[in-house]
Amino acid sequence: MKNKLKIPPMAKWLKRIKWPAIIIGGLFLLSIIGYLSIIYGGRFVVSEEELILDSATTIETKEGEVIERIYSENRTLLSISNVPEHVQEAFVAIEDGRFYEHAGVDFKSVLRAVYRDIIAMDKVEGASTITQQLAKNLFLTNDKSWMRKTKEVMAAIYLERNYTKDKILEMYLNTIYFGKGAYGIEEASKTYFNVSASELTVAQGALLAGMPKAPNSYSPFDNPEAAMDRRNIVLARMESLDMIDSESMVSLQGSTLGEEQRESNQETWSNSYVDLVIKEASQKYHISREELKRGGYRLIVEMDPTAQQIAASQMSEGEFVPGSRGETEGAFTLMDQSTGGFVAVVGGRDFKHGDRNRVTTKKQPGSVIKPFSVYGPALMDDKYIPYSLLIDEQRSYGDYTPSNYDDTYAGLTSLYQALVDSKNAPAVWLLDQMGIAYVKDYLDELGLSTEDEGLAIALGGLSEGYTPLQLTEAYRSFISNGEITEGYTISQVLNRQDEVIHRHQQSEKQVFNNETAWNMTQILQTTVESGTAKAGHYTKALAGKTGTQQHPSVEGGNKDVWFSGYTPEYVGTLWMGYDQSGEDYYLTGGSSYPTSLMKSILSELDEEKDLSDRFEIPEGLANLPEPIILPEIKDVSGSVGFGGFRLISGKIQWTPADDKRVVYRVYRKEEDRRELVGQVTGEGEYRVSAGILNNPSYVVVPYDPLTGLEGEASSSVTVN
Repeated sequence: MKNKLKIPPMAKWLKRIKWPAIIIGGLFLLSIIGYLSIIYGGRFVVSEEELILDSATTIETKEGEVIERIYSENRTLLSISNVPEHVQEAFVAIEDGRFYEHAGVDFKSVLRAVYRDIIAMDKVEGASTITQQLAKNLFLTNDKSWMRKTKEVMAAIYLERNYTKDKILEMYLNTIYFGKGAYGIEEASKTYFNVSASELTVAQGALLAGMPKAPNSYSPFDNPEAAMDRRNIVLARMESLDMIDSESMVSLQGSTLGEEQRESNQETWSNSYVDLVIKEASQKYHISREELKRGGYRLIVEMDPTAQQIAASQMSEGEFVPGSRGETEGAFTLMDQSTGGFVAVVGGRDFKHGDRNRVTTKKQPGSVIKPFSVYGPALMDDKYIPYSLLIDEQRSYGDYTPSNYDDTYAGLTSLYQALVDSKNAPAVWLLDQMGIAYVKDYLDELGLSTEDEGLAIALGGLSEGYTPLQLTEAYRSFISNGEITEGYTISQVLNRQDEVIHRHQQSEKQVFNNETAWNMTQILQTTVESGTAKAGHYTKALAGKTGTQQHPSVEGGNKDVWFSGYTPEYVGTLWMGYDQSGEDYYLTGGSSYPTSLMKSILSELDEEKDLSDRFEIPEGLANLPEPIILPEIKDVSGSVGFGGFRLISGKIQWTPADDKRVVYRVYRKEEDRRELVGQVTGEGEYRVSAGILNNPSYVVVPYDPLTGLEGEASSSVTVN
């Protein structure tokens, strides 16, 4: 019988504890790994990008008035230094009394919550610190699972290791949702108390601190009793933590809620302008609409709220051109001529965000383009002056035969009067004389480029047309000594650190010389006073031009009607018409409607701003003589007198015009011709020799010394 190998006691003991040791070691290793994962794994949960909170962009005037806010979450970021200490304490008291003691996780609360979860066999109680809540709000979902809780702890520890308590509390207060669309303590304070968070009282701070748990249930507007109970719980918690004394707690618990609902901005008067600002931010500064909603920018704009509200109100309630299919539409712009900044923009009669902004919609300009397509370039040519004579008769240029709107022709007319009366035939004749290429160079310089090549350019009959913004920029050249500049709305862009990252740089380009600009201003002022733009009422200085684009397929109907003009302070354009085109959509009125409404807007603005009553003459230039309106002589008579050097003399008399510049030429009629015998200026009498054997006849013809044009001859008169 063989002896069995005797196993030493130590080996037996080691064999007995081998697997327990391995298991314990493994558990220990897993614990170490788990601990290290929790301590250092937060970096894989925390996203630095998510720590950059969405913040509303504000659109503000240069005076600091906030016009509108653009946001996906209505949040205004607030530094912790601007949150009163008692407000900070209120949130700490109700949400995390040991906030300044733990390192992100309050293990006492965790153990208590775990115990209750085990008893209930479910996740029933939370133990989240402020840091954990911040981590959940920024990086995680709201599901109650152990994995989510683990990630929350990891993220909280990471935040505590990398940020100060003040920074964590600041991010938390800016993150919370308080109901009514308000994110963060600043917007909540304005929403429920109409004050900045820096002005919150202890009781108000306590009320807000109690709301995040159930914003709608504890709303002081919707559930004031529940809101008061919740506020008083917060105050009691503050007292238990020695943040306030008992006497203060009792007093504050007896106070009213003090809620004050701020006025909701449902008005749309600024919408058109804001829409243009958003477009400019995208096109000029490459800041998208989505980035504006989250980026917390401050856009400082050139809007004048007074002018904007006046314009929006009048565009909504004013009289518009009648049309075939109900209400017509309109667009209005007003620019500060000294800067090129738009102070008012109205993109429709009742513009709301998302609508078509008609200030950026191209329409055929009609005669409003004539100062740029014909007369401005002509005055830049030494061959033409304001009183140069133009052919005013119906002519054909190939297949194109332009007509004056009243179908009457004077044969000859001055450049000045052709523009005042908006005659078509002389405009086309003059463009033909100058050449299309010459004029298109000026249009390019003015930002009014066109691909069209025909003489219809003179009358604004273009294939594409221009926007009200473009025409406003162009008309500014006349009040700005011939210089053009890019119109704009945004003067500065500031980031969320209040650093200026973009600033408008004004640049001007000389298109017309000073004399041409001043001459055009005087002609266009006469156009407003007595020409095609005389409709409506405005008592101060105004120069401008109307435009009527005839409908291509409706006899007597119009397609677009305009007025563009300027005062010494502002430049503006007003368009009216239909968005749609086609034979079913036509206007039954003309350019008197936008002209009248423009003057009405300026009149109301004048009451607020006291606009100038005259244009200042540029240094070194003089006023143009006003046009002479030749009279019609209907009361010519002749008589004979005795005595004097001529024993017998004749006298021709008529009633002279009030304008003393009119020259009266006296002609003796001889068979089929007339012979000039003399002339007088500003008078109604001329002496001639009286015949005894023959009885000559005379006619009196008014003459314009500015243009060299004669008017209609009087009836014949005989002196015998």
